[in-house]
Amino acid sequence: MMKKVKWELPSEQRDELLSLLSTRFEKNMNRHQGLTWAEIQAKLEIKPEKLWSLNEMEKTGGEPDVVGYDQNAKEYIFYDCSAESPKGRRNVCYDREGLDSRKEHKPENSAIDMATAMDIELLTEEQYRELQKLGSFDTKTSSWVKTPAEIRKLGGALFGDRRYDHVFIYHNSAPSYYGVRGFRAR
Repeated sequence: MMKKVKWELPSEQRDELLSLLSTRFEKNMNRHQGLTWAEIQAKLEIKPEKLWSLNEMEKTGGEPDVVGYDQNAKEYIFYDCSAESPKGRRNVCYDREGLDSRKEHKPENSAIDMATAMDIELLTEEQYRELQKLGSFDTKTSSWVKTPAEIRKLGGALFGDRRYDHVFIYHNSAPSYYGVRGFRAR
């Protein structure tokens, strides 16, 4: 009998997710020119933990899609491609330290804690800008991005959005949170 992986989806759920990802892939070929779904699916089917994470991204409204291939890691790169910051990941502080420092009106979670639980990573500023080249994202919302240690050490955190047909990266204190700010991941 085969041992069940900790983060393995039931076969019906796995098949539904693969079908959904395939449909999204075909609808958005501009995001992944030169890649073929059959190769991507074959790679995903042997990595149940990746499918589990993609399902978590989907459940929280992220609409994950393939945006490239990492030659070094030999794996396909998925980003959250929902038009706005994923609905199920909004209203969060940047990290646990920021959350714990709030005296009152604490949100339920932090972006870093949620990402860790989902086994995904926040997009970096560079990755966020790459995503924005594929379409117009966060025109009404904003998304925390991975913050460099030197900024975080001083109490700050970075987030981005698109306004006036331009991508902006801003700063805020890590304990802050807003109903329209979430996070995007890979």
